[in-house]
Amino acid sequence: MTIRVVVADDQPLLRGGFRLLIDSAPDMQVVAEADDGAQAVALAREHRPDIVLMDIRMPHIDGLEATRRICTDPSMEDVRVLILTTFDLDEYVYTALRAGASGFVLKDTTPEDLLTAVRIVAAGDGLLAPRITRRLISEFVRRPHTIETTPTALDTVTDREREVLIEVARGLSNAEIATRLHISATTAKTHVSRLLTKLDARDRAQLVVIAYETGLVTPGMP
Repeated sequence: MTIRVVVADDQPLLRGGFRLLIDSAPDMQVVAEADDGAQAVALAREHRPDIVLMDIRMPHIDGLEATRRICTDPSMEDVRVLILTTFDLDEYVYTALRAGASGFVLKDTTPEDLLTAVRIVAAGDGLLAPRITRRLISEFVRRPHTIETTPTALDTVTDREREVLIEVARGLSNAEIATRLHISATTAKTHVSRLLTKLDARDRAQLVVIAYETGLVTPGMP
């Protein structure tokens, strides 16, 4: 299956570079390019790509608002947004996750890691690099009044699923969760799938947000 990608970046040179890289992969294809957020939304609606590779700082409508529009549009429920960010944009990580972004790629990442990120998000997994996760936690510390999900959202979640959700919020993979909780990788994957369904989350990145907003996980937890 070919992963169909829309590249959204207001810098033509960068946008062209991303296109060349993605098109060089045998399992990927760039179907359109956007130079601002409004165009990104329109092209996502037109082409229904698997992934929108989204820059944050763009004219007219920025990448955060474009992400929100894509992720809240029922007609684009299968479209995943992968945010491009740099260290000086980390304050936007929390906002982008709340908007529905499935992951983040730092602009200084290697070409191989960028392609891997696209594949991970296209497969339905969220992508949060450890250093991005640390900054996300810092945002929760800095913004103590941003809680938007009530603890009752976890009422349907079992004790074991809560344990799994905590490990997801720590950034562990299914295999790592399995090792930590002494269960099989298949069982860990099943628990994650049930959490996605019960909590109406798009992917693992959204589970991280829910875990913090409900207070299940708090900054500073070991």
